[in-house]
Amino acid sequence: MKFKFITAIALCAMAFISCDEDTANIGTSLTSENDRLTVTTRSFDVLTKSVAVDSVFTRERQGYFGRVKDPETNAFVKSEFTTQFNMMESAISEMPKREAMGKDENGNIVADSCYLQIIFDVNSSYGDTLASMKLRISELDKPINNELMHYTNFDPKGRGYIRQGGLQYDKMFSLRDLTVSDSIRNLREINLHRNTSTTSDNSYYDMLNISLNKPYTDKNGVTYNNYGTYILRTFYEHPEFFKNSYNFVNHVFPGIHLETIDGTGVMARIMDMNLFIFFKNKSEEEEFEDFFLMTSTEEVVQTTKVTNDKEAINRLVADNSCTYLKTPAGIFTEVTLPVDEISTAHPTDSLLSAQVAFQRQNNLTQASALSFSVPDKLILIEKDSLDSFFKSSKLSNNLFAYQVSLDKNAYTFNNISNLITRMHLAKENGLKSDPNWTAKHPNWNKALLVPVEVNSIKSYTTTLYYGTQTSETPISTGNELGLTSTRLVKGTAEQPIQIKVIYGKFKD
Repeated sequence: MKFKFITAIALCAMAFISCDEDTANIGTSLTSENDRLTVTTRSFDVLTKSVAVDSVFTRERQGYFGRVKDPETNAFVKSEFTTQFNMMESAISEMPKREAMGKDENGNIVADSCYLQIIFDVNSSYGDTLASMKLRISELDKPINNELMHYTNFDPKGRGYIRQGGLQYDKMFSLRDLTVSDSIRNLREINLHRNTSTTSDNSYYDMLNISLNKPYTDKNGVTYNNYGTYILRTFYEHPEFFKNSYNFVNHVFPGIHLETIDGTGVMARIMDMNLFIFFKNKSEEEEFEDFFLMTSTEEVVQTTKVTNDKEAINRLVADNSCTYLKTPAGIFTEVTLPVDEISTAHPTDSLLSAQVAFQRQNNLTQASALSFSVPDKLILIEKDSLDSFFKSSKLSNNLFAYQVSLDKNAYTFNNISNLITRMHLAKENGLKSDPNWTAKHPNWNKALLVPVEVNSIKSYTTTLYYGTQTSETPISTGNELGLTSTRLVKGTAEQPIQIKVIYGKFKD
């Protein structure tokens, strides 16, 4: 019961500190004479620095491709996207029997047409929506090793994963398709998939349709009139290849790679990718146009490759006037926490809370429509836990990872006492078995500030009095792969950042 009581006292004490109230009599005023808690407050120095990030782990559905010029560094940032496709069970189960399929003059199954559909999330994309860019899609030669591809420095082209002589198309595009009329763009509901969910917002989803109707030659040298015919014939000749995603990517379609090969100024975020194959379905009563759908979803392998200008990144890291947060895969801020000082200042007291805030500085470049966004959500995470955290798609746990949003031009972590205690105990236990433990664990008291994107599931509740209400449930945390940048006040020996600590002790 005392532990719960101490926690309540800590929350009250934190409220006093945030209001700059006198804390001398907090213990007396909040506890009885028989069970008095003595509360002490202290401040300690926190040091920070920028660290370059060569790559980050990526597995969430954050597909980006494009090439832009960073107004802060005048250097280019490029993203490429690689994905597999998933077979929808409903689409497979609804496929007609072989004899009902449309055929050519030789009696071979044939697709009428095939196209790849890329749906953009324009609101999360960057750049001029009317800028002209050139996209290249290329077929993979083999499935990408699942362990390799989840880092943003993985290069499918450099590692020989692009099939020579395989499916390849170039296409000019802009984020906003002006060939679509305003009446279509303003439709409230658009059925994007086959009898699946429809949009519920007021905006049209801009998309790019790429025709895949040139002749296609498979690895066995067989040529088809288009890519869809290759998929359909394989489906009926080898149904075992379509039983699961593993068989499909290893025997039929390893995936595709997307990159911009011309143009600058757009970084497109992919909301959805679909592969449509249209064919004739002949029943006894009628003949009609049908289609087979495959989609790129979270259940299959996806990754984004990021290319930054390392010299430009290193120039910012060397800037001693501040620290930086820059994505994708650019710069994090490293935080050295005064764990020893906090732990030894009041060794017999309980550590109730530890609050630290990281203040933003205005960027040096003038704000404009081309400026990168300021990161909204950050995690403060134990440095050596960074990789495992994202591999497991975890949520912040207030133990070694804490999440906050930008508020009043600062990122404020109200209580990281669990992290301080965790670091102190790790060192204490480590030294018991190895006197050189700290030398072997140089990051024992270090954490990182990392911009993140939190993936959530939306749910809708309809009530009589309040109508339909939307709520979001966080399910995972991923590295931010969009274009963001900000400067933070740097904690130095001369001008450190302050961490405010509250200790508590019951009288004997």
